[in-house]
Amino acid sequence: MTLSLSRRAFVAGSALLPMACGPVARNLPAAPDAAQGPVNPLVRQRADAQVFRHDDGFYYMTGSVPEYDRLVLRRSKTIAGLASAKERVLWRHEATGPMSGFLWAPELHLFDGRWIIYFAAGPSGGGEDVFRIRSYAVVCDGPDPMTGNWTVLGQFQAPWDSFNLDSSIFVHRGTRYFAWAQREPGIETNSNLYIAPMAGPLTLAAAPVRLTVPTLDWEVRGFKVAEAPAVLARNGRLFMTYSASATDTRYCLGMLTAADDANIMDPRAWTKSEQPVFVTNRETGVYGPGHNSFTADEQGRDMLVYHGRDYEQIEGDPLFDPNRHTRVQRLYFKADGSPDFGVPVGNGPLPVRLLRGADGPALALRDGALGVGGDALAQSQFRMVPVGESGPVALAPILRPADRVTAAPDGSLSLSPAADGPAQAFIPVKGAGGVRFESALQRGRAISANGHALSPMADSQSWQVD
Repeated sequence: MTLSLSRRAFVAGSALLPMACGPVARNLPAAPDAAQGPVNPLVRQRADAQVFRHDDGFYYMTGSVPEYDRLVLRRSKTIAGLASAKERVLWRHEATGPMSGFLWAPELHLFDGRWIIYFAAGPSGGGEDVFRIRSYAVVCDGPDPMTGNWTVLGQFQAPWDSFNLDSSIFVHRGTRYFAWAQREPGIETNSNLYIAPMAGPLTLAAAPVRLTVPTLDWEVRGFKVAEAPAVLARNGRLFMTYSASATDTRYCLGMLTAADDANIMDPRAWTKSEQPVFVTNRETGVYGPGHNSFTADEQGRDMLVYHGRDYEQIEGDPLFDPNRHTRVQRLYFKADGSPDFGVPVGNGPLPVRLLRGADGPALALRDGALGVGGDALAQSQFRMVPVGESGPVALAPILRPADRVTAAPDGSLSLSPAADGPAQAFIPVKGAGGVRFESALQRGRAISANGHALSPMADSQSWQVD
């Protein structure tokens, strides 16, 4: 969420709820069959999404609802199953007082054996007060967060009595840290990022440090924002993503990086990305991606969770457009060990990469033509779209979702608009070395190692599906 001057002009939060429900979801696929894997958008109209896998084998998901009036939770044994999982209302905003208005950005954590949800809230009543946002927590009275009773634990004891939100917890080298966004008196921004070790669920064990202030051009579009920290520890480093700029199509992710053995309470240990790492992509049709979390899929592969819209033009204030949908996609890594976020992959089943061997190169779209290699992750991501019910698939590049890999009578491969017929159908033939994609147009021939032609099955490429 972003504090904005335009929002201060709004009246009481309760009067705004009909606005939040106004626009309808647009052009969304039906909820997926969990057995077939996740389909984007995973959950409609849930922003600021957090998904994590607990050691009980369940994936838990919470997020902001369009009405901003309640805290919700769902769970499933699979990520795909979250799409249709029953959602429970854990707690509703109070009738009066500091938690009677908007409820934003919940996060579920297990803290010393107790389930706690951190969230941001403000009072109702209109005027300036409606955005007097502070961070609070509710706690569950039992071991099962889906069945226990939830009550208010209290308010986060922030270093200043000022706008703050997007609280998260992470453990590093045995120390539990609190990370959050706050407006610091004397700094003319909407929010900056802070961390500190924790003494208790709502108190800090040491003075906080300011990790970053939004100053780069992509952090200050519309509003000066650094919010929604999320931490991933991989490859000897800590990666902290955060969201920047206004919550419309300009919303994006930045990233801070620190060495695993660094003193992370020293702001100098962190390096900020010069460019955003995840932004709107018009080719795939996802706008304003942000407020992410990290999880792992059922195979243990890293996954990025975030929200984004299906359209660019928003009527009124972005805060009250309800169609920020929860989305997921694979998170890959570059050769130097840092995350490669690629682009928002768009609606539909998750794409895959077809690798020529375990370490690539991959089938890719390069300068509008098929080949192998490529400079960007998104060039090598294809959806395998079922053709009929007998097993063939069509290959659709995410950067040209209306096109399909097409075989010509001379055996060449190119891209052309999606159409019926065998030219765009390929039969996956599994073998010990991977999968060959046999052409339905020219049986006995499959996609070759160069990626832009067919070759006899015996000479064709066996691709690793990643």
